[in-house]
Amino acid sequence: MQPFIVLATVAGYIALLFTVAFISGRRADNQGFFVGNRSSKWYVVMFAMIGAAMSGVTFVSVPGMVAASGFSYFQMALGFFVGQLVVAFVLVPLFYRMQLVSIYGYLEQRFGRGAYKTGAWFFFISKLLGASVRLFLVCVVLQLLLFGPWGLPFWLNGAVMVLLVLLYTYRGGVKSLIWTDSLKTLCLISSIVLCMVFIVRRLGFSPGEMASEVAASDYSRIFFFDDVDDPRYFFKQFFAGVFALIAMTGLDQDMMQRNLSCRNSRDSQKNIVLSSLLQTVIIFLFLVLGVMLYIFADRTGMVLPEGSDNVFPAVATSPQMPLAVGILFVLGLISSTYSAAGSALTALTTSFTIDVLDGRKRWDEARLTKVRKGVHVAMAVAMFAVICALYRLNNTNVIDAVYTLASYTYGPILGMFAFGILTRWKVRGGAVGIVAVAAPVICYVLQSNSERWFGGYTFSYELLIVNAAITFAGMMLLVKREKGLTK
Repeated sequence: MQPFIVLATVAGYIALLFTVAFISGRRADNQGFFVGNRSSKWYVVMFAMIGAAMSGVTFVSVPGMVAASGFSYFQMALGFFVGQLVVAFVLVPLFYRMQLVSIYGYLEQRFGRGAYKTGAWFFFISKLLGASVRLFLVCVVLQLLLFGPWGLPFWLNGAVMVLLVLLYTYRGGVKSLIWTDSLKTLCLISSIVLCMVFIVRRLGFSPGEMASEVAASDYSRIFFFDDVDDPRYFFKQFFAGVFALIAMTGLDQDMMQRNLSCRNSRDSQKNIVLSSLLQTVIIFLFLVLGVMLYIFADRTGMVLPEGSDNVFPAVATSPQMPLAVGILFVLGLISSTYSAAGSALTALTTSFTIDVLDGRKRWDEARLTKVRKGVHVAMAVAMFAVICALYRLNNTNVIDAVYTLASYTYGPILGMFAFGILTRWKVRGGAVGIVAVAAPVICYVLQSNSERWFGGYTFSYELLIVNAAITFAGMMLLVKREKGLTK
């Protein structure tokens, strides 16, 4: 695929993205930036949320992982749906009732400022690393397709990508993201469906024949119940999906900013339930596409590159496929990644300004706007630094990196919220930070020694649950028992 075609595709999408962002965010004030003025239509948010949960990691990594893991990821997707129900009917009513701008304000009201700051800092670290990993993936692909062939360095690639994300989210925040996510959803669904159509035509199959080929493939196995030590074991994947969704959506300022932009909790619940059903279908389509990519490579004699994350890019941009497939791949990758990175940058700005700097308590509207814009730029610079560091580490197993990071960094947040919701006890809030730091350290020790200590057992993404449980247990030690049970 010629670099100028890649450039034209990227430039065309970015021009459309900036147009949508400008129109939707031109009159956004601080409330519009942070929570969309709580005036978003639920069905608009629903359509936006279909794509919001899908990043470039999903677009590239999920199809490629079927060779090693089959359809086991769908077990997590089933857990995601159950987790969405918890978010919709437990967390959303709570956050609306408390009229929160930052969801970590719950921790302040429940446990005091120590817990509040701890939750905010853990989210900040989680989102900065997670968003940078996601944006890193698209930079790697564009380095291969565009910047590399022109002899341009990776740091310039990263700087351009981050700058574009910064510019399109600079004014509108959440108010813009709702509409740019809707654009992303449209591009993402169109890209995956049309890529599948072109592959079927290229192989000369009918849709029914292709479905039979996919079903007969060894890669299409969904459920794994036979070996508890296998990372693909059903209950590991399913419950990891449930709790990962609760932590990475329900307790994530980035994702909840959209849900809290609806007019009321009932509208937000309708959005969450319907979008989660459609997300489950789309994840299944990604897995089907993955099998189709390997079938295509096998039937055409194509030699696939090393690394599962390189499979979809290699097939889509190969000379054996129509040019349209390469364009659709680039369009889907850019749309999914820019939206995810933009929303993460907005959430980082919101959390740092509101939670870490106490912006709403310290400054008037004019001063808050000035500080918020400065923080927005600083967060972009921090993302660029992490992307460059990841490139030096040369780790391209991105989907595993995302969930591994989440297991360590979202675990304490999940544990603190669970303790607050499930118990009526107060704790010594100043010591919560110690517990939150200790839990991931203990998890690292457990993961490093699990095979030796537990008869060959290896932790997968269920490490998030263990992390949250350790945090919960640690907070039990901080209970102010002499004060009685009070909320």
